[in-house]
Amino acid sequence: MTVESFPDLYRLISGFRAEDQAAMAACAAREPKLTKPAGSLGRLEEITLHLCSWQGRHPPRLERLQACVFAGNHGVAALGVSAFPAAVTEQMVLNFQHGGAAINQLCRTFGLDLSVDDIELDRPTADFTKGPAMSEAECLEAFNIGFDSVEEDGDLVILGEMGIGNTTSAAALCLALFGGEAEDWTGRGTGVGGDQLKKKIEAVRQGRAANPTEDPLMILAALGGRELAAIAGAVTSARLKRIPVILDGYVCTAAAAVLHAVRKDALDHCLIGHVSAEPGHRRLLDKLGKRPLLDLDMRLGEGSGAAAAIGLVKAAVACHLGMATFGEAGVSNKAH
Repeated sequence: MTVESFPDLYRLISGFRAEDQAAMAACAAREPKLTKPAGSLGRLEEITLHLCSWQGRHPPRLERLQACVFAGNHGVAALGVSAFPAAVTEQMVLNFQHGGAAINQLCRTFGLDLSVDDIELDRPTADFTKGPAMSEAECLEAFNIGFDSVEEDGDLVILGEMGIGNTTSAAALCLALFGGEAEDWTGRGTGVGGDQLKKKIEAVRQGRAANPTEDPLMILAALGGRELAAIAGAVTSARLKRIPVILDGYVCTAAAAVLHAVRKDALDHCLIGHVSAEPGHRRLLDKLGKRPLLDLDMRLGEGSGAAAAIGLVKAAVACHLGMATFGEAGVSNKAH
């Protein structure tokens, strides 16, 4: 399937289905029979219910776990908004491909199949302080790459990104989508400070001023990047295929937030793997009404925080499926 225009995408999003009530009921019926006080596994119980509701089955399955990482280059990086040059994007993609990055180790540890899509790294987006970063056609080309990356028969997908300058893009997106001031959304990213951080904040402010559109998809094209558009595509695809998603940090969540701006329940199938040390991420999660699974002061990207959260997801399912019921264990579940 190829999305050919923003009106097509709006129609696609308007057709999103809700969670599977029968699978939720089956999950909820088993939980109180397990040998534990009601609710005593806390959010682990919520994770299991989430998987059932969006996979549309009980018991949930975690056999095909996919990690999709998208990479893109940003014209705004030429303004010096990052501590690293744009060439690092391609260098890190090679590192992913050779198995040397953090995400490679996490995928091996938790049994995730990793795919990396580098999207026209030799053609950075335009400098959004002077006009739109991408045309509608360019944005949709990247969106469709992300859309096609999600496998039909997957059980869970995590999403991540790589792109020098993309925390500047994420901050500009959030400013346009949720308002406030550029300072509210702009953090240190790769480690900038002082005058360089001021330059980054000013780039976010100028980007919004140069692209005053209120249309969420036009905002994605104007202030996003190819890897962010691809993330939005993957989130959309997973929803249509009834595959739960774990989003990574600030950049990944900002890309997905565009869909939330189109339809408030568009991210209901998504969990947030962790809250980034990038201060705008916590503010963004408040706007989305989302709680992260982990809070580890991470800010690497690559999908690393989402991959780390897979351990919790596996723990949740193992408890739900493996624990004995009160009847099986001969344990009384009521006081007498």
